[in-house]
Amino acid sequence: MNIEMPTLVLGAVAAAFAVFSVILSALVGPKRYNRAKQEAYECGIEPTPHAVAGGPGSVTGQRFPVKYYLTAMLFIIFDIEIVFLYPWAVHFDALGLFGLAAMALFIFNVSVAYAYEWRRGGLSWD
Repeated sequence: MNIEMPTLVLGAVAAAFAVFSVILSALVGPKRYNRAKQEAYECGIEPTPHAVAGGPGSVTGQRFPVKYYLTAMLFIIFDIEIVFLYPWAVHFDALGLFGLAAMALFIFNVSVAYAYEWRRGGLSWD
């Protein structure tokens, strides 16, 4: 038996389940649309409409604070960097001095990025 076959079967089952779930929810789920459900919602931040070049009084878009997205990106970046610590912790014995030096350099880089964001005020919740 080929080693890629179980991986392909698992991928096919996962894709079929995803497609089946989306189709089933579209068929069975409630279809009660109203204005509040159609508006954008970002973690409790109230959107403020802004005028565009469509003429006086035309409101076509909504604006969200950029700080929200920056905070979300910081979380994702640091979260993904921390994921690299798990394989190192599992194989710490086998990596030897090279693994220790590589992880020290990695932790130093993460710490520099964290200190930079902290000094720039990117972690304050004002």
